[in-house]
Amino acid sequence: MPKFGVRVPHTLTKDEARSRLERFIEMLESKFANQVSDLSQAWEGDTLKFHFKTYGIPLDGGITVADSELNLAGDLPFAAMMFKGKIESQIREQLERLVAA
Repeated sequence: MPKFGVRVPHTLTKDEARSRLERFIEMLESKFANQVSDLSQAWEGDTLKFHFKTYGIPLDGGITVADSELNLAGDLPFAAMMFKGKIESQIREQLERLVAA
């Protein structure tokens, strides 16, 4: 399965970045209510594992909190390859908002 990824730098402490990331699924639900469903998230160490569907296409991945960046990596179904750039840019934009100082 193809991959997608996003790196978002931040100037927060690791704990503050993690705290803000707790709102990731909330933010997806509120901003993209008509486009996403089946949202879930769970922490595994410093990585927030997530799952959601957009237009019926499942997306799974994780966002790892590092000292100076968030590193998102996920699996992208072949059916969504033509939307890879749009998916990455929308997620990047939302993560940048979450960690804006």
